[in-house]
Amino acid sequence: MARVPVRGLCVAAAALLLVSCGTTAAEKAAEAEAARIAAELAARTPPPVALADSIAESASIYLSFTRDIATIRGGFADAASIQAALQRGAAYDPAQLSQGMVAYGAIIALQSPEFVAGVRQYASHASVREELANNISNDPRWVLTLPGADSAASLVMSVLRQDIDALNDAADSIENDAYTIQNRWDPRRSWAVAHVADRQQRLDNVKAAATRVMLPSAEDSARLLSAARSGQGLGVSTDRRREGPFPPVVERALALAALAALGEAGNADVARTTALQTETVSQTCLTESKLNLYQCLAASRPAYEDMFCVGRHIVRDLATCTRGASQPAAIVSVSNLSVAAPPPAPRIEPSTLEPAPVAPETPPARTAVTITPTPAPAPQRTLTPTERLNSTPGG
Repeated sequence: MARVPVRGLCVAAAALLLVSCGTTAAEKAAEAEAARIAAELAARTPPPVALADSIAESASIYLSFTRDIATIRGGFADAASIQAALQRGAAYDPAQLSQGMVAYGAIIALQSPEFVAGVRQYASHASVREELANNISNDPRWVLTLPGADSAASLVMSVLRQDIDALNDAADSIENDAYTIQNRWDPRRSWAVAHVADRQQRLDNVKAAATRVMLPSAEDSARLLSAARSGQGLGVSTDRRREGPFPPVVERALALAALAALGEAGNADVARTTALQTETVSQTCLTESKLNLYQCLAASRPAYEDMFCVGRHIVRDLATCTRGASQPAAIVSVSNLSVAAPPPAPRIEPSTLEPAPVAPETPPARTAVTITPTPAPAPQRTLTPTERLNSTPGG
């Protein structure tokens, strides 16, 4: 076997090492360049629409409860069905329902392509995105300056208006039936005019139902979350364009939707999004509605008056509170009063005046006097508690 010179081995090893080092340096340079390009692309690419799971769950609570209450109608078959409706309608927490209203409004706003595109144009640069998200979080009114805000607000108000109308229809049905059932020809009158058994226990049961935590629907939550992230799936639309200022629920719903469009409302941003969901107008209204319901039940005695309490202080109050926080206030305009000047009196020249002929006086004809006896006043009927509640402002 021939021996290889040591010097030759050293030269070959040194050459191989140089080639190896050169290849590694080139690869590292290429990798660094690729990382730089990727970082630039990432900085110019907005993050995906992000909405926390808890927001979709909150929206599902509001949606499932209001849609369920809107299905209650008059025509109760017995007193037990009225008590069941009371338990069903009283089982809500004002804070949860108010937060759910804002959350549902935000998901509706994300169905507006114009609004989402208008917000996402500011999401490409991290510094601009973070600054805008902070401004909206600190003052939700910032969202009204973004492109497409009026389009999203119009959509939110239109969809919520449909729910309000459905609730008012249900309330009309229940309240009208509370009067119908009192008629003597109604076959339900026998039990409708009977006093509710153990009225205090009935009131305690309703108060207990109001303390239960409202749980979301898994199916509705998944559907709403998918619609929020994709911007489609709810099938909502409006043909009316509104202008600001917008009601508080709409304002906060748009702010929450804008954060989601910026990618700043995900599961890691719950503290920020929860603050935006807190809206005092609807929450205060719903809380006062609960107190009115308790007062109504404390005053009612027959079953038909409990029916009235269901229609007025559960179904209709839910519609009223939703309307007050999500719809513009009614505007009443009075035109200026214009009084026409009286026509000028005709001028009569003195020379044209002639004495009018005087007719002989004729004694008036004597007519028989007819005396009609005055009927005695009818005895005043005592109003039922239901009629007193209905005639009192605020119930």
